[in-house]
Amino acid sequence: MARNDEPLLAGDRPSSDISDERTIEEEDALLTGKHKPQSNRKYGWAFWREIGIFVWAVLATAAVIIVAVMYQHQQTSRPQGSGSWKGSRPSGKRNLIFMVSDGMGPTSLSLTRSFRQFESGLPPNDILVLDQHLIGSSRTRSTSSLITDSAAGATAFSCGHKSYNGAISVLPDHTPCGTVMEAAKKAGYTTGLVVTTRITDATPACFAAHVNLREEEDKIARQLIGDHPLGHVVDLMLGGGRCHFLPHGTPGSCRADTVDVIKMAKDNGFSYVEDRAGFDGLQVGSAVELPLLGLFARTDIPYEIDRRQVEDMYPSLDEMAKTALKALSEATRNSDQGFFVMIEGSRIDHAGHANDPAAQVHEVLAYDKAFATVLEFLENDDVPGVVISTSDHETGGLATARQLHRSYPEYLWYPGTLANVTHSAENLAYQLRDYLKQHQDSTESEVRTYIRQQLIEEGLGVHDVTDEEMKSLIDHSDPWPASYIFADIISRRAQSGWATHGHSAADVNIYASHPKDARRLIGNHENTEVGDFLRDYLDLDLEPITKELLEKGSSFDTFAADGSRESWMGKPVPTTKEVDKMDHYHGDFKRSLDCNH
Repeated sequence: MARNDEPLLAGDRPSSDISDERTIEEEDALLTGKHKPQSNRKYGWAFWREIGIFVWAVLATAAVIIVAVMYQHQQTSRPQGSGSWKGSRPSGKRNLIFMVSDGMGPTSLSLTRSFRQFESGLPPNDILVLDQHLIGSSRTRSTSSLITDSAAGATAFSCGHKSYNGAISVLPDHTPCGTVMEAAKKAGYTTGLVVTTRITDATPACFAAHVNLREEEDKIARQLIGDHPLGHVVDLMLGGGRCHFLPHGTPGSCRADTVDVIKMAKDNGFSYVEDRAGFDGLQVGSAVELPLLGLFARTDIPYEIDRRQVEDMYPSLDEMAKTALKALSEATRNSDQGFFVMIEGSRIDHAGHANDPAAQVHEVLAYDKAFATVLEFLENDDVPGVVISTSDHETGGLATARQLHRSYPEYLWYPGTLANVTHSAENLAYQLRDYLKQHQDSTESEVRTYIRQQLIEEGLGVHDVTDEEMKSLIDHSDPWPASYIFADIISRRAQSGWATHGHSAADVNIYASHPKDARRLIGNHENTEVGDFLRDYLDLDLEPITKELLEKGSSFDTFAADGSRESWMGKPVPTTKEVDKMDHYHGDFKRSLDCNH
């Protein structure tokens, strides 16, 4: 028979397992003459496996649908204070805490981490709180230099625009730019500034003041308390810098005029505290009456390494942060809007300028502690919120390495050396200044003994000071050169290196409460993108603020005794200063060492 004519039931026709089983049973019945009843084997293992898979798939699909529906319901039924993002804008009541670690570069973290591990006997894998929240980095150049200053850096945060070094929320065309804090206040947010330097210093000033040059701290003081085209835009201020608020001629004043800015603040409704007793009376924020002005030092609050020895005089950054968060939270409990506060670890920068590694590690540890406090607050608070932390720039060109000799260096640095230090180099320099004033008849031998025993051995924990180092301290006993010498003595022994007493162009880190809170800032960004995030998270528009400043600003101009008019933003920028293009080489290497440069 041809292949095409094969019977339908040819022997090599493939069959299923079930048909095979059925055929065997039928053959048995024919051979024995006995009918075999139908058994449960009609549907074999393969059949029931397919049924099981099908049922599992149906149940799994149903579970996924149920979870998705529940999640969607949770998202749509959450209270208005969800602080969630919808599209490119957030919705609901929310709080924003912006932290600035002024002058802290990546190496500051390495230095501090190793110091902490040594001092506390911790393992190499123990890290700082900040380390656990690193999400990106920021590029810091200004319009006038590849190396920014704090004014231009903070203007990028507050306005979302690049500007020239020295500009306090002023653009290169010399016009003011509306800030995120000003816009937040207009939108109903409660606002705050917390710093350890002068409240009139560049970083805090950029959020609530506008001057052409950062040196105009007398004008900044007046603007901060409401002598401003927008009125007062900061509800809570804690920090130092009292001297710029006191009229010229009164004890502790550094103002050039006789304006009593503290009286102006009180007239504008501010409550005022100026010492540790007053701060303690705030009861960690539960007894605060806003608006509040707290000025706890004539200029800067002492370095943490020094402050901790006089805690009865000055509050710490962590204490001020706790007080501010509690006060702002209570003030907004029943409001539709939350709060926006800027908290700055200001003196990390100063330790970098001084090239003082011991002061630096304690400043970073204090900042890390405050950051942990903010995280704890956000975790326990009912209102959703975010913390973003970054630096305006790096200071000092810090390296955890130092070549002391011409021969090839050993790969070493000694954090234990820093653990022996009890005072900052700045504090030791002031002690030396005061000693020389009070003991003008002392012999050189007596001065040497005092410096060696009291300042170097007890203050720095150094017992091998050289004759050359001693001579340099005696010859340069003015506080600033002396502070640099004290810092160099400890830096050399710790083998920590510094490239400059100024800033560097290094990128700086960005931290957040959680990566999901700041997805836009993951990776490497321009510093202006940090400012954009602050604006968008609070759902603000800065353009109307800028427009209002331009319209009303001239009415706050002042007149000098000779009748000349001075802008409310202070003196104009010198024509010799570059504001919108990079400076160029001027043969600077020929300059001699001079602390005035």
